[in-house]
Amino acid sequence: MTSNARSERMTKENSTLSSHYRTILNRNLGIFLKDAVRTALTNPVQAYFFLKAARWQRKAARIRAKWQRHGVNIPPIIIFSVTTRCNLSCSGCYAQALHPPSNNEMSETEIRRMMREARELGVSFFVIAGGEPFLRPEIFEIMEDFPEILFLVFTNGLLIDERMLGRFKKQRNVVPMVSLEGHADDTDGRRGEGVHQFVQRLIGKLKSNAIFFGTSLTITRPTFDTLTDRQFVKNLVEAGCRFFLYLEYTPTVKGTEKLVLTSEERTKLMGLVDSFRREFSVLFFAIPGAEAEVGGCLAAGRGFVHVTAEGNVEPCPFAPFSDSNLRDSSLKDALQSKLLGVIRQHPENLKVTEGGCTLWKRRAWVEALLMDIKKKALVRESLIKNHETPGEPNC
Repeated sequence: MTSNARSERMTKENSTLSSHYRTILNRNLGIFLKDAVRTALTNPVQAYFFLKAARWQRKAARIRAKWQRHGVNIPPIIIFSVTTRCNLSCSGCYAQALHPPSNNEMSETEIRRMMREARELGVSFFVIAGGEPFLRPEIFEIMEDFPEILFLVFTNGLLIDERMLGRFKKQRNVVPMVSLEGHADDTDGRRGEGVHQFVQRLIGKLKSNAIFFGTSLTITRPTFDTLTDRQFVKNLVEAGCRFFLYLEYTPTVKGTEKLVLTSEERTKLMGLVDSFRREFSVLFFAIPGAEAEVGGCLAAGRGFVHVTAEGNVEPCPFAPFSDSNLRDSSLKDALQSKLLGVIRQHPENLKVTEGGCTLWKRRAWVEALLMDIKKKALVRESLIKNHETPGEPNC
C-alpha cells in the first residue's frame, strides 16, 4: 500500500470515528438534560428551564452538524476560565500551576463577542472556571443575555451573598458548582480554615432558595473513601445537591503524584457512580471516566476546548498550549486551529489513561506539535517575505 493510500485510509477511519463519537456525545448530552429535568421535578420552574434547554441542545446539535458538513468542527462545550485571579490559594491547584495571575484578561466586550459567536455556532454549554469566576461579577450580566446556553459555574462559594442568591433564582441557565474536598478536615486542609463551615451554610441557603446546584469533588487517593461513602453522598443529596461531579486529581504540581487514584480505585469509582445513579434521583458524573464512554478524551474540540482569561484557545485546561487567540481571530477560525486539528487526527493518543487528564500525560507530544506548527509558520512567513521583497530571487 502506498503512503498516499495509507493516509487516505487513516483519514477515512478517523472521519468514521469522529462521526461515531459525535453521535454518542450528542445523545449523552440529551440524556444529561433529560435526567436534569427528572432531578428538578420538585422545582417546576427549573424543570421547565431544562425542558427548554433540551430543545436548544437539539437545535444546537443540528447547527453543529451543518457546520461539520462544511468541514468546520464545532464542539458542544467550551470551558472558559474567565479569570486567573482567586481569593483562595488551594494546595495542588492546577489553575494556579498552569495559568498564573494575569493583567491581560479579556474585557467584557470581548467576552460578549465570544458568547455571541458561540451561540451562532451551536455551542450548548459553557463551563465557567477560574481562578474564582465571581471575582468578575460582570459575568452574571453576560450569562443573563444568553439564556439558550447552560452555564455551569465552578466556584469556591465564598463570594456568593444574598444578592447573588437572588440572581441564581432568576437566571435558571446558571448552575453553581460548589467545590468541596470532603469533610471539614479535608476541605479546610486544602482550601483554608473555615471554608468548609462557610460552604455548608451556603449549601443550606441554596436549598432554601430552591436553587438547582451541584458540587465539584476533586477526588484523590486520601479522600476516595470519604467522597464515595454512601452516607456522605446521601447527606449532600438531602442538603439539596442535584449534581455530583467527581474530578480525578491531575498531578500538575510536582510531588503530588501520590494523590492520583489507583487503577483499582478508578474502576471502583465508576461502579459506585452507577450505583449512586440508581439509588439517588440526582446527576452523577466522573471525569475522565465518563469520557471513556464516548470514545476517549474529548479535548481539542472533539467535545470541548478551553479558552483562557487572555483569550487563548487551548485543547483543555491541562494542556496550556495554543496557536490561536480570540483577540486575533473569530471563534470559528480559532476552533479550526492547526494544533486542535492535528490532535483530533490522532485518536489513538486520546484514549483515557491513568492519572487524570489524558493530554496532561501526553503534554510533551502536544508541546512538540505546537513547536512544529510554529516552525512551519515561520518558514512560510520567510518564503512570503522573500517572494515579495524586490531585488531578491523568487522561492
